Amino acid sequence: MKIKKYKVIVFLILLALTGAYIFAYAPNLNPFFYLEGALFWAAVITLFAGVFALLHFGELTVQFLDKEQRPFQYVPNQKFPRWVKFLLLVPWLFVVVVFIGSSFIFHATAYRDQLGEAEPVPFSSDMQLADLDQLPIVDEALAVTLADKKLGERAGLGSQVRLGTDAVTIQQIDGELMWAIPLYHRGVFKWITNLSGTQGYILVSATDVNDVRYMEDFKVKYYPGNYLLQDLTRHVRFGGAWVDGITDPTFEIADDGQPYWIYTTYRNLRGFNLPEATGAWVVNATTGQMERYTIETLPTWVDRIQPESFIINQINNKGEFVHGWLNFADKDKFKASPGHMILYNNGHCYLFTGMTSIGADDSAIGFIMVDMVDKDLRVYMMAGATETAAMGSAQGKVQHLGYQATFPLILNIDGQPTYFMALKDATGLIKQYAFVSVVNYSIVGTGETIQEAQSDYLQGLQNSGITVDAQQSQELEELTGTVWRIGAEFDGQHTVYKLVLSERMDTIFRLPGVLSDELALTREGDRVRIGYAPQQAGSVTGSEFDNLAMAQGT
Repeated sequence: MKIKKYKVIVFLILLALTGAYIFAYAPNLNPFFYLEGALFWAAVITLFAGVFALLHFGELTVQFLDKEQRPFQYVPNQKFPRWVKFLLLVPWLFVVVVFIGSSFIFHATAYRDQLGEAEPVPFSSDMQLADLDQLPIVDEALAVTLADKKLGERAGLGSQVRLGTDAVTIQQIDGELMWAIPLYHRGVFKWITNLSGTQGYILVSATDVNDVRYMEDFKVKYYPGNYLLQDLTRHVRFGGAWVDGITDPTFEIADDGQPYWIYTTYRNLRGFNLPEATGAWVVNATTGQMERYTIETLPTWVDRIQPESFIINQINNKGEFVHGWLNFADKDKFKASPGHMILYNNGHCYLFTGMTSIGADDSAIGFIMVDMVDKDLRVYMMAGATETAAMGSAQGKVQHLGYQATFPLILNIDGQPTYFMALKDATGLIKQYAFVSVVNYSIVGTGETIQEAQSDYLQGLQNSGITVDAQQSQELEELTGTVWRIGAEFDGQHTVYKLVLSERMDTIFRLPGVLSDELALTREGDRVRIGYAPQQAGSVTGSEFDNLAMAQGT
């Protein structure tokens, strides 16, 4: 039979296949600013033009009876005209020319300057002082573990849903620092029986391992990788984002508890390169209602739209092309240090990372902090240790215990730039905390409580001759009283004294031995003065100690 009698059917099949591809993968259809769109149209034009040329300028026959002949035989009637060859070549030529033309070879200055410029500022004056009661001690891995445990507490729920581990996001929710984890359907049959969405999401406090909340008042109907029209990317594309660059959807919770997806929009500044965030599609995870915002018009509760990969690439480009791309001697080149952190400073979300010279592993030449909404840039030009070097130093101090450090957070501790991290055992449970000086990572303070680790750290700073900015120190409460009980315990590394005063029998004061030599000589009945950060009753770690009885010679 002759195929050319069925040209219309062939093209209908091609249209159906193209439509199926668009539905399945929801590609960007903009060919002018996005490589994905250009490749899509180049493939479509090639496919349709090629099939048209084959059918129009030749004859394809199919043999079913004569086994001696080839079952398929194509006989060209004439050569392809130039316009057909031109149509097949131009789309791919366009892709190659734009891709090469937008490379760093022609736009090194744009690559270097995309991040922007900022005058270096002093770390101690720009970074807010750390609140020890609000330190994020729970990292992403521990948050997932705690959320999974919470999910297991609900009978039958674990068989219906699973944790959306690809969308775990740290954020401020109504002033609290939390990890938000959506719940996904556990398979297509669970989705069919729960088309209205999964049973909510889980919040894990970043500052308290005991604060894990199952939020079941809001369903999560739309999420990445869901089925059919409930897939987030497909929903956003079909909802109006056909020609938008969209990337990096993040799961965020509004202050009223409603879950949303923040789907970043971007545009390439040079051809198919230099992606720059322009705003976001804000999608209600329950209803699917969506609205597009620019950076300037975003709701105030949205913490981040800048993809972390964009920012790191821009930092590396700034260091790579500091003197153009022909800098073969690597003069003044730098790059982002391995790893980065998301932190909050004065209510804003930032990406924070060190800068190291090309070839340097442990030393940072400075630090960069970038606002995750408007890309406001802060630069701190101070030499110090990289995050990985600080982790190694902290682990070295407790190597006999085999603890592993979490990725550190940088803090302002009494005017000193300081890395803070938790130390976890082999099961992933937090056992100790560590403070490491950025300037001198051999100064490490560890302890079973944050206050104890801080006291050990401050003592290390003092022993190294580093003066602490007393004006920025956290105000301490003082209590003078009579010792009712005192005892000491040694954990193999530190001596900690536990003390109860007659005037405050409901509180046990934990006093690291490094605070004062007088602790070892203190006895029941001595009058003492203890300085400590304001806390509730219970076990309190002291920061100052003075034996008044010894001063009076009694």
